[in-house]
Amino acid sequence: MTKGRTRKEKKRLVFISVTIVVLLVSLFGSLYTDFMKIMQNKKETSLLTSEYENLLDEYASLSSEVTKMQDPNYVARYAKEKYLYSSEGELIIRID
Repeated sequence: MTKGRTRKEKKRLVFISVTIVVLLVSLFGSLYTDFMKIMQNKKETSLLTSEYENLLDEYASLSSEVTKMQDPNYVARYAKEKYLYSSEGELIIRID
């Protein structure tokens, strides 16, 4: 004849069960926090990658512009078109 569990055993089982539940909740809470940080970092990485690619395109464009600006003929034509600069004896007519 076995008599069920004693009061001391029941208290010990309840304590162990509560401890395990608390540990599991804290573990899953920590995992959720880490997962959310990872997802946020992935979004940020994607945004920064696209911004980097845009900056590379802008750099290529500006490098091309610098190369063009070293040509005196291009600079003269640019000044005439952009700033309505004219050489002596030239007449500028602007058509929209």
